[in-house]
Amino acid sequence: MKIVSTNLAKPQLIHWKGKEEMTGIYKVPTMGAIQLGKEDVNSDTVVDRRYHGGVDKACYLYSADHYDFWKAQYPDLEMPYGMFGENLTVEGMDETKLIVGEVYQVGNAKVQISEPREPCYKLGVKFGDQGILKKFIQTTYSGSYLRVLEEGEVKVGDTFELIEPIKNGLSIADVFYLLYAKSAEPEFLRMLLADDYLPKKLREKLLKKYTVHQD
Repeated sequence: MKIVSTNLAKPQLIHWKGKEEMTGIYKVPTMGAIQLGKEDVNSDTVVDRRYHGGVDKACYLYSADHYDFWKAQYPDLEMPYGMFGENLTVEGMDETKLIVGEVYQVGNAKVQISEPREPCYKLGVKFGDQGILKKFIQTTYSGSYLRVLEEGEVKVGDTFELIEPIKNGLSIADVFYLLYAKSAEPEFLRMLLADDYLPKKLREKLLKKYTVHQD
């Protein structure tokens, strides 16, 4: 996987259901390197820290490979990198192959795959279509959040080198499926019970959803 764009946002005002609010989803490509911190990306905008930023969501990745799909869905919409609110647009990224808990070296930073992105109405506002949320959920194109184990600088052209692989773990696509599915195969649930790398809050949410009890 290779970084093709580094993206940051300034606070932007949006209107939603008759109210004004600020958001950091309007990220645009930067000219240089960016610094990955333990709870966010330096110089980036994180408005609502209930859902963004923090140890388990310090940085958001999205695949450059998915852009052609979305351009076909929205042919009249300009779609520069950063359109999905990602800090890093990454070539060669596939959520079905990204395993939760895997550790990568990228630039001077060491990062760990943590969880998929759950889309919210702000993505719909940006696209001018709340219908994108359903389309997003129906794909495996969730993108992935990262934990930053060692802070560092990353830039366009840097590659993700897998340094701590995990065998038989849940992929980001698996977790995204579990978030929205009405039922799940027993094997998924066994893997969920055994997974120590999912964020605690998300893991408990999924266990509760599928009424899986821990011994």
